[in-house]
Amino acid sequence: MATQTIETHVTFLKSVEDSFEFLKAPLTYHELFSRTIPLPEDFGCLLPVAHLHLKDEKLIHSLAKWREINTFAFPTRFPVTFEGTRLWLYEHVLANPHRMLFLVLDRVGQVVGHLGFAEATPTTLKIDNVIRGVRDATPGIMSVALKAMITWAQKTLFPQKLLLNVLSDNTHAVKFYEKNGFVTDRETPLRKEVNGDRVHFVPCTRGEEDKTFLTMRYVPNPSKETILTAGPSISEREVSYVHDAVREGWNAQASGSIQAFERAFAQFIGAEHTIATASCHGALHIALAALGIGSGDEVIVPDLTWVASASVITYVGATPIFADVDPDTLTLDPSSLKEAITERTKAVIPVHLYGHPANMEAICKCAREHNLFVIEDAAPAIGAKCGNQTVGTFGDFAAFSFHGAKLLVTGEGGMLVAKTAELHEKALRIANQGRVPGTFWIEEIGLKYKMSNIQAALGLAQLERIDSLIAKKRQIFAWYKENLDDIPWFRLIEEAPWAKSIYWMPTIVLEEEAPYSVRELCQALDKAKIDSRPIFPQISQYPMWPDAENVNAAIIGGNGLNLPSGVCLQKEDILRVCRALRSLS
Repeated sequence: MATQTIETHVTFLKSVEDSFEFLKAPLTYHELFSRTIPLPEDFGCLLPVAHLHLKDEKLIHSLAKWREINTFAFPTRFPVTFEGTRLWLYEHVLANPHRMLFLVLDRVGQVVGHLGFAEATPTTLKIDNVIRGVRDATPGIMSVALKAMITWAQKTLFPQKLLLNVLSDNTHAVKFYEKNGFVTDRETPLRKEVNGDRVHFVPCTRGEEDKTFLTMRYVPNPSKETILTAGPSISEREVSYVHDAVREGWNAQASGSIQAFERAFAQFIGAEHTIATASCHGALHIALAALGIGSGDEVIVPDLTWVASASVITYVGATPIFADVDPDTLTLDPSSLKEAITERTKAVIPVHLYGHPANMEAICKCAREHNLFVIEDAAPAIGAKCGNQTVGTFGDFAAFSFHGAKLLVTGEGGMLVAKTAELHEKALRIANQGRVPGTFWIEEIGLKYKMSNIQAALGLAQLERIDSLIAKKRQIFAWYKENLDDIPWFRLIEEAPWAKSIYWMPTIVLEEEAPYSVRELCQALDKAKIDSRPIFPQISQYPMWPDAENVNAAIIGGNGLNLPSGVCLQKEDILRVCRALRSLS
């Protein structure tokens, strides 16, 4: 747990640095305006202060004027000048990787104030420079701006705490922050020191103070909205990349984002050969076709998965054979796999269910012994690992999903990963409708599961934030474990000692003595405005396939439940789910 905490802290700071650098980078207003944060109810927007503003003399004059008027609010005071403000903007804002400033624009584009973040620690963002510069600005716009910035940070950066400092005698500011959800955490006594034309208020012993510095912490009002099971985090990076793809991604640039996404994805998982597709379903279909699997062949799949893992097998004329799952990981049981192999078995499709990897070491060993192809269904498991190896790099092929409920989203979409250049070439030709590259000559009946350039632009931006998204999913599970681990009538599915799960969907399995069925539990949570979903049923029970006697899949398929885990959920949301479950005990 200590290692996970360190990783989470490092990931948070890197996420802050990457996000702030991206927002500050534009050198043109065209580029900058695609990175704004909209304010609700047509109030306007937050415009990132970027490097181009160093040449905006009118703005710097306004900033200098506002800083001079508000000198009383800061613990360090000095004569404010135009050049000093320009230097402050460069050295203390733009060149500081943990600092960000936003201009507050009203609905007609007038700059009426600014606010931002002054500091980042491994768990915290500190808010600063909340200044209304135009006295006749739209009433309430600074409150709206502050709340919008906080919401943006919570849904894209995932800080554990939001703090700010304010002098206690600045009563107007204190009341403003209290009205907007801040409470006093601690007080720091300050003593006045004078050095030439500068005045500093520095920490001192209680009783010697001239002023008091309040540290205030953001405590949001509890949400009364329904807590949803899933949901993505979309930042200004995604908006900007898609904006560029819409404007420029045509003709000669029609595949630019697709190729960039494929390269970045390959690098992330440690592979060489990738093909962006319209869905994970399509990627699996291409893989089976490229391996020549067809009529008379059998392909083994776990009996606990989404139907696509099995239905694509029928697309190529083969037969799905259902093996049981491990009750602790919910993934393919290697011993059941071995028992299901016949002389007609050509491949196995292990599924990294709900973000937990299947035991690929044992599965691949069995596959090698029986000369079977391995196709990983890694639909919900981007970034999961077996040991130190990332899922998607074990099999002959692997398929990922970017459906809107997944961790990395493109709306719909997927990625096919090939083990070798030869398999990649076969898959690429099939995916391109059997066409000889550079011609309109068709050599074989192919398929068309192409991802669009616009989807790929969204995926590329998401991939550049993936470490932060995974860290948030793992944090959500940690909150569940901390608050639900002692409830006796269900168990949380935790990662195996050899695995790293991304906990795409935290899952509980009801014990035999549970006082509720899954259906009753869903109904009780729904009354508390908490979304949930039963896990996949035992798919061999569907009418199109013969029943299979897989005990674990049958028990878990009837007694499992996915808990809310949308990456934008806050700790209080998860605690609300936990309180609801505990109240049913």
